[in-house]
Amino acid sequence: MRFKIILAGLALTLGAAGLAHGADDVIAQRQALMKDNAGAAKTIFQMVQGKTPYDAAAAQAAFEKIAADMKTFPTLFPEGSDQGKTTASPAIWQDKAGFEALAAKLGAAATAGAAAASGGLDAIKASAGDVGASCQSCHEKFRIKKS
Repeated sequence: MRFKIILAGLALTLGAAGLAHGADDVIAQRQALMKDNAGAAKTIFQMVQGKTPYDAAAAQAAFEKIAADMKTFPTLFPEGSDQGKTTASPAIWQDKAGFEALAAKLGAAATAGAAAASGGLDAIKASAGDVGASCQSCHEKFRIKKS
């Protein structure tokens, strides 16, 4: 009997450690995804701002990266992943539908930008603006500001 109690305690301890480790993994995944998106957005905005020459292929790839990531991003916020080293706001779990809608809106803006990229710099400006506005609105509502 004592052996069974010890095994049950060990199983609970390992299970809790696994959940904590799993939350850390998903936090790291979403942080890496956002870092990649920041790089893609930087590529786009540097072109729009005239800091780098327009490159249709690079613009299209950057928009496509953001669009693809926005399909995955909302899945990286399972219950319990609000704990740990994260700036994800509790509002994500309180308004999951709103969070998913903003990710979809960003994905749609990025898809439009990718489709417009072959048309030149002027053709992507509206989509770039929509991408920036979507990022900003999501961060304002669903990200804890670092102090």
